Amino acid sequence: MDGHFRAFSFVDRITGLEPGRAIRGRYSIPAGLANFPMALVGEAVGQLAGWAAMAALEFKCRPVAGLAAEVNFFAPVRPGQILELTANLETLDEEAVAYQGTAQSDGQPVIGLRDCVGPMLPIEQFDDPQALRERFALLRDTGAAPGGFAGVEALTLDDVRREEGPCLRATLHVPVEASFFADHFPRRPVLPGSLLLHSSLELVSALVADLPLAPVGSPWILRDISDMKLRAFTPPGGTLALEARLGRISTEAAFVQVEARDGKRLVGGAQMRLVPQGCV
Repeated sequence: MDGHFRAFSFVDRITGLEPGRAIRGRYSIPAGLANFPMALVGEAVGQLAGWAAMAALEFKCRPVAGLAAEVNFFAPVRPGQILELTANLETLDEEAVAYQGTAQSDGQPVIGLRDCVGPMLPIEQFDDPQALRERFALLRDTGAAPGGFAGVEALTLDDVRREEGPCLRATLHVPVEASFFADHFPRRPVLPGSLLLHSSLELVSALVADLPLAPVGSPWILRDISDMKLRAFTPPGGTLALEARLGRISTEAAFVQVEARDGKRLVGGAQMRLVPQGCV
């Protein structure tokens, strides 16, 4: 049994659909996981929007990670929770899809995505169109059996080093083989942008861990990400140079700029805003 629709799929059921306009869905985080990173909650919202876009274009094209003007983090999630997902498509054609989306759990907001744009590429490059049609029909009917996701292999940050700024740099070695490649994507395996984001967040966490506590005596926590862009695919076996650099800092917020490069080529980047824990 391969990992297609299990190794990196985060929509169990589509609960509502306005073709080409809006979609609602659900994902049950497997209770047996050690954790479920917030980057994967954003991935779930993006995948739901992707189903709406692919279906509206009759599975000729599929969206890939592009940019998000803003991602807001409201509350962490834990294994065993159910995510209620929504996505509203603002524009859609064979070039790109623009959408907004949210995830809630236990009636409380978890994450919000604003002004996201995903370039559309021919679906045959990435997956079997008929397999996607059948999966979409299943999600709209009884839904898929939950619990297929077993977690992802940890991506290790190597050669972590501190520089003036303050700044942290590290090297991310993308594995040659990993379970998530079976699902992302079967015909063209690439590193999921959400896992690159998760690695960047780990570097940010290490950077702010050495900062003084916020003025109210609380640790810094991530509140939102802005101007997030993914410019290029990273294949299995690739190597990326990651950087997290502290920018402005005040009693209310600390801003950290992150970027990932393949040699001199910029692969992705974003700005993170952290606030004292307990502050809005």
